[in-house]
Amino acid sequence: MLEVHRVTKSFPAAGGPVGVLADVSLTLEPGGRLAIMGPSGSGKSTLLAIMGGLEPPTSGRVTLDGIDPFSLDADGRAAFRNRRIGFVFQEHHLLGGCTALDNVVLPALASGPVDTALAVRAARLLDRVGLGGRSGHLPGELSGGERQRVAVARALLLSPRLVLADEPTGQLDARTGADVADLLVELVAETGGMLVAATHSEALAARVGTVRTLVSGRLQP
Repeated sequence: MLEVHRVTKSFPAAGGPVGVLADVSLTLEPGGRLAIMGPSGSGKSTLLAIMGGLEPPTSGRVTLDGIDPFSLDADGRAAFRNRRIGFVFQEHHLLGGCTALDNVVLPALASGPVDTALAVRAARLLDRVGLGGRSGHLPGELSGGERQRVAVARALLLSPRLVLADEPTGQLDARTGADVADLLVELVAETGGMLVAATHSEALAARVGTVRTLVSGRLQP
């Protein structure tokens, strides 16, 4: 279960702290899906960063399966993110010198050499996203939609409990974006994980299901 309890976030500025999030609370059960919509600057990306253990809240608490990542030391928090959270960003963040398959396998390398089972899972995920025949291609040899499909497969390699997607279709055309959105929702559902997507896209939000809107740092019912 994901629990966000009364989270606020502000950043220091010359004229005083700038508030980004104000008293945000939500709960997501295992298998749950949530799309967070809102205008640019409303705090969507900041909220996802806090959920993912990347950015500490100014106040409030986030727990995933009862664990507060910000109660862990830096190494523990990194391991927590690696094993429990999958990230899909608007930019695919693939390593240009690595093949599609190598990029999918990357999350497993944090724990040492990749075993056969994970290598097989990576290949199967590439098959599922329609890129089984392009596993040896470098990112520069793939289209934007294909690169984002690789990023989806990478995020799901370790069957994370929570997948956070920040504008995952923002740089794709409507048809390609719809395909990537469908794959993301379908594959997360197969693992039994939770999905939170921040998006401007009504089409993606509709595919995710439950939608809440973030306005001026406050999450609307």
